[in-house]
Amino acid sequence: MSASSPSTALPASSSQPGGKSLFRPLHPSASPSSDWLGTMILNARAVSAAADTIPLPYVKGVFGTAVFLLETVDTVQKNREDMKELCADTVDIITVVRDRISSHRDTAAIQFKAQCEELESFLKDVVEAVTPHQRRPRGFRAVVKEVLNSSNTTNEISRWHNRLRDVRSNFMLMATMDTNFKMDKVLTVILPNVPVPQAPPNINNCPLATRIFHGRQAILQKMHQYFNQNAGKQEIFLLHGLGGAGKTQMALKFIEESVSIFTDIFLIDTSTVTTIETGFKNIATTKGVGDSSQDALQWLKSKPHEWLLFFDNADDPKIDLNKYFPQCNHGNIIITSRNPGLSVYAGSHSAISDMEESDAVNLLLRSAAHNTTDPNKAVAAEIVKGSIGFSLLQVLCYLPLAIIQAGAFISKSGRLNGYLALYATNKTRLLSQKPAQSHDNYAWTVYTTWQISFDQLSQQAKTFLQLCSFLHYQGISEDIFRNAAGYEFGPSSPSKEELKMPLEVLSHFSDSSGNWDPLCFLDVTSEIRAYSLITCHSEQNLFSIHPLVHDWTRSTVPDGGHHRCMVAIAGMSLAGLSNMYITAAGPRMLPHIDLLVSGNLNIVPDFRHEYGIAYLSAGQLEKAQQLLLSVLEHRRKTLGNDHLDTLDDMHWVAWTYHELGKLQEAEELGRLVVKKRREVLGENHPDTLESTGNLAVIFE
Repeated sequence: MSASSPSTALPASSSQPGGKSLFRPLHPSASPSSDWLGTMILNARAVSAAADTIPLPYVKGVFGTAVFLLETVDTVQKNREDMKELCADTVDIITVVRDRISSHRDTAAIQFKAQCEELESFLKDVVEAVTPHQRRPRGFRAVVKEVLNSSNTTNEISRWHNRLRDVRSNFMLMATMDTNFKMDKVLTVILPNVPVPQAPPNINNCPLATRIFHGRQAILQKMHQYFNQNAGKQEIFLLHGLGGAGKTQMALKFIEESVSIFTDIFLIDTSTVTTIETGFKNIATTKGVGDSSQDALQWLKSKPHEWLLFFDNADDPKIDLNKYFPQCNHGNIIITSRNPGLSVYAGSHSAISDMEESDAVNLLLRSAAHNTTDPNKAVAAEIVKGSIGFSLLQVLCYLPLAIIQAGAFISKSGRLNGYLALYATNKTRLLSQKPAQSHDNYAWTVYTTWQISFDQLSQQAKTFLQLCSFLHYQGISEDIFRNAAGYEFGPSSPSKEELKMPLEVLSHFSDSSGNWDPLCFLDVTSEIRAYSLITCHSEQNLFSIHPLVHDWTRSTVPDGGHHRCMVAIAGMSLAGLSNMYITAAGPRMLPHIDLLVSGNLNIVPDFRHEYGIAYLSAGQLEKAQQLLLSVLEHRRKTLGNDHLDTLDDMHWVAWTYHELGKLQEAEELGRLVVKKRREVLGENHPDTLESTGNLAVIFE
């Protein structure tokens, strides 16, 4: 400011060191002019006097600058009438500021400081623009002065005032509805093409994705397409899958690639109600709109911008997440969850499952700090792909968290080639240990992340999942349990005491009349599915368990009781089927039977018999012969050669011999069965006739 122009020097704001608390009139000895401007100056001075009762320096600054602006306009001759609305709007706005701050004394210091300082800065610029005979560099002030003092810009000034009037109306409306009025919006509407003081930077409290993120390009592309479609409604995208599948990293990678399209990005830890509430309270505090979650939700609702809420780890199915969605048609939401049921809220969703082999190989080598040479890729592919042997040993199975943990161990030990052999004997330790040096903030190991989910299940759901871990991890059906629930006890059947645990488990899926209740079964499977510990395949009416989860769940069983229980349930299920249905169901049951009989348990004869028939129906004759012969031997010892159950087993062993091509053994045993059945049952009994027919086939 020039020393030769003392009359135009701006008084110091009280917010500056050494500044005065109030502005003095431009000409202290003079009264305001007697026209419309004089009245406005008197009104502005009255508002400014309120600063004495508000101990906030920036409030005194903005009020004093407004008074000084009106007094400066009093010295301008050109376009004076055109500036009438500008002055009126200025008085109105500072009046609203006074009223708003007076009613929010406790929180005003936080909520309004930045807005008042920005408004004061703007008013000072206008003062300088309308002050006559100033020479300044071109730029904002020069542009404004040119607009106000030019005789050819009446229409432009009028348009500017109309905009200011709209801003004043909006500002007053906000003052009654929303504690978060922001003067940067006022300035944006007033001067859309003129540089103004920059608003505080947008918020993004999300960390970057891990540096070793790799793959999943199809899902990333799907997310980009979804959030760029401009559908004119709130967009919600769900990423769901097993713990350790990489859902959070998938979301963070998308956010990292798309940060420019969102105004604010808020990460909400959704693991508990408490963390959700804390996340929204932080939004309210950061934005200066209050200190509660409802304040934050109201603010998001009132801001028709491209903000993004990232609900991470929304795994608890008991939390009603819908109450935390801003009820509006704008904004964007990403959810990561183990619960696929949250897809009811989402406009689009993707299941995060196992990685593609090439991506998994690259992830392993990067996390192990090994070069991607062809020999290294070959070894890594063997580790990632795993080997499926009789013990169902699954090695990593393309699960990102397991791959990263393996990579961390390999990086520490430097032994890529030796990991597979080490894993075979130390699997539990390797999947339970968290590396000292990690690539992200994920707090859990492979096994602990599933333990957390498992602990949330009801006892009934825990038991059911543990039982299923003794079946094959694929192709598990409700039919196995429904058929078992209809089991009928026979003379040689195991006693109810022997089947106490299976009967108790199955009773949970029956109604008060003992009939199968599909809704009870659905309740249990849905509870487990909510944590992605099982995956449902509705088109086939089957469900499956991830191989690593399947293996881990079995390790949670303290003894062989669950194994024996599942052996019994599968046997009971087959016993309720006719030969025709066994022929159809047998092949589907074989993977389960293989696993059940591998434990070398002392399986009761009735169920060994059913397993043998299933193998026979599926053409696995050697396995059928082994089981059926063992049952026949037991029957002969305990029941004798003439017992009907013994004869039944003879019948099936004879037919197995025939199928194996052992025709002499088949003929000898077949003749014995026909002879015994004629003696015990009679010539025309259906069982006798069946044995006679089989013998005829053997002779062909």
